[in-house]
Amino acid sequence: MVNLAILTTGGTIDKTYNEHEGSLLNDKTMIEEILKLLRLPDLSIKYIHVMNKDSLDMNGEDRKQILEAIDTSRPFSDAILIIHGTDTLSETGEYLFSNITNLKIPIIITGAMRPYGFRDSDATQNVTEALFATRITTPGIWVAMHNRRLSFPGVVKDRKNLTFTDNEDFISIT
Repeated sequence: MVNLAILTTGGTIDKTYNEHEGSLLNDKTMIEEILKLLRLPDLSIKYIHVMNKDSLDMNGEDRKQILEAIDTSRPFSDAILIIHGTDTLSETGEYLFSNITNLKIPIIITGAMRPYGFRDSDATQNVTEALFATRITTPGIWVAMHNRRLSFPGVVKDRKNLTFTDNEDFISIT
């Protein structure tokens, strides 16, 4: 049995369309709906709702909250999965890498470029890959999505290709 803590913070993966306002909002997490679609034997999940924010609105205090939730979860977890917005996922990963010591479990961060409720969403793929990564990854801070698993430090969002890469592979086109 794998004991997994899933920390939810919001982001694009959790956005839902509000017909009255014509806007996308972070008002609830979608992770439980995504997980209902998957077969997950031998997995015990503890959900920890940290916040429901677009990652562009995150600040240092929000990252401290995520760190505190990780510290609370570590004693009973074999791995931690963080659902996070992609716009500042790299900033959070770098912050966690710099502020967590003596890490004995993998911490996997994932999100989506398109909301779960959209037909062409990458949410289910990314969550599935991140779940698998929690089982095969060594201790550290990682991002798992789009058929990649990258370790911090040095992970960046590739806005041209709408994915993540590490600094060595990233080519900036101006």
